Amino acid sequence: MSHANLLDGPEPTLLPADGPDGDARTALASGSTARDAVLVAPASSIVWALLAESALRDAGDPVAAYAYARTGYHRGLDALRRAGWRGRGPIPVEHVPNQGFLRALLALAEAADAIGEQEEAERCEQFLTDSGTSVAQVSALR
Repeated sequence: MSHANLLDGPEPTLLPADGPDGDARTALASGSTARDAVLVAPASSIVWALLAESALRDAGDPVAAYAYARTGYHRGLDALRRAGWRGRGPIPVEHVPNQGFLRALLALAEAADAIGEQEEAERCEQFLTDSGTSVAQVSALR
């Protein structure tokens, strides 16, 4: 899919395939758990997103989910900035290396909502929209 810049805004940000999320995906594909993959790639957003999703879904622990998701979100912001992102513009969900950050952002919205941080939940959902995706698109990655 081509992301032509028709509105004179920033170009889409595409995280590199060989970054921390790539290392984590390799570990996960070889059978590592998300918790084990953190030891391989602690800067990866995808492992923190997976831990947050599991804490919400399986453990029913929104406090742990919030901590995991916030870690993945901040790791993702660091990676986005290194990739040239300047605080706005598309972060295409179709680009696999971007998916860890977007999943961490959605998990942060869900965990924030679960602990009563409604304003943060709304900000995170708006961030997804501002990034050119939606809650539904990111949820479909799970």
